[in-house]
Amino acid sequence: MAPPPSALCLAIVACSLLVCAFAYTRPAPRGTLSVPLADYANGLTPQQVHISLVGSDKMRVTWITDDDSPSVVEYGTSLGKYSSKATGSSDSYSYLFYRSGHIHDVVIGPLIPGKLYHYRLGLNSDRNFVLKTPPKSFPFKFAVIGDLGQTEWTNSTLNHLAAADYDLLLLPGDLSYADFVQPLWDSFGRLVEPLASSRPWMVTQGNHEIEKIPVIHPKSFVAYNARWRMPYDADLATSSGSNLFYSFDVAGGAIHVIMLGSYADFGPGSPQQSWLEADLKKLDRQRQQWVIALVHAPWYSSNKAHQGEGEEMRVALEAMLYESRVDVVFAGHVHAYERFERVHDNHLDACGPVHITIGDGGNKEGLATRYQDPQPEISVFREASFGHGRFELANATHAHWTWRRNVDDVAAVADQVWLTNLASDPTCHPKR
Repeated sequence: MAPPPSALCLAIVACSLLVCAFAYTRPAPRGTLSVPLADYANGLTPQQVHISLVGSDKMRVTWITDDDSPSVVEYGTSLGKYSSKATGSSDSYSYLFYRSGHIHDVVIGPLIPGKLYHYRLGLNSDRNFVLKTPPKSFPFKFAVIGDLGQTEWTNSTLNHLAAADYDLLLLPGDLSYADFVQPLWDSFGRLVEPLASSRPWMVTQGNHEIEKIPVIHPKSFVAYNARWRMPYDADLATSSGSNLFYSFDVAGGAIHVIMLGSYADFGPGSPQQSWLEADLKKLDRQRQQWVIALVHAPWYSSNKAHQGEGEEMRVALEAMLYESRVDVVFAGHVHAYERFERVHDNHLDACGPVHITIGDGGNKEGLATRYQDPQPEISVFREASFGHGRFELANATHAHWTWRRNVDDVAAVADQVWLTNLASDPTCHPKR
């Protein structure tokens, strides 16, 4: 996007000095990052390491090597003492004239909850990593970021997350912003590796993961599916059949997370809708269980950017989530932050989910600064700034949400609220 004319720049400065002296000043754009392979690396050096959950006590470790090498993970609870070993497989993909490195996929476990594990990849690797498994009970802490990209604002957000205490990261789509340029996937993998190799990252796809080119490259999500394999088939009895939508449990089953695909078919009779219906039927809402859902395109937004793009999916699936008393729905896509009241079918509803848009991780396209005026009654807080969220579930009934904006590279709490589990409210018990 071209910089604004000098006259407009002067007007903005004048507003900041005179009219907006006490208002928060939105951050300016920052440059795009490119993270090269380390100087010491060779064709067998593990790179782009990230981990994700598989079932209740296992972890998938994914990494890439330029040359073919064994898909082996050695791991243990003490540094230098790798008492366990697991093997897996590797694959690669082609995209136009690009050929990926060898993408290794190894599932390790069973693992002890809330425990530090040291691990190394391949054979005789000098690189050592440490991961921490999530706890099996409350409290449980999520980090939430959307539309991450790889800019200097992304780096700021990642630095804030590195200083945070969290158990698992949720990302509702738009990861690398590679946008057909496949080496940018490699750069992104290296950028997020320090965090993604230490805590599980659970992601769903956004529009920037589609990467479909009619006739030339007609298949969608090739890079995303190859690089970020999620546990959609961890349990054959509950398999979604697609890496684009799936669910998983944490905290010993006290938290159920549903990852939906905004760019997979969700219409009547579609695999996604049928799977979601079956998944929700398995919930025990008489139990005080938290239920969280993620989509990419928000179902509710008062931002003028991407207005209405999630409406078709909302019409198709919202009633199912409402009837099952889903507590919170996180979304991305709109490059700003917005939190809504509990809502259903565009109206305030004490038994509906809280919708939160958090598409402000650090993308290259900049912020979505234009909002509808007046602010809708259902919208509580909105701001076009970069930042990240933390969702800390204290117990079976109460959770604390905070959104932290990036201000001069400091994560400042700008919005927060305590939420009560819908399952603990007898007036909201679902009617079967």
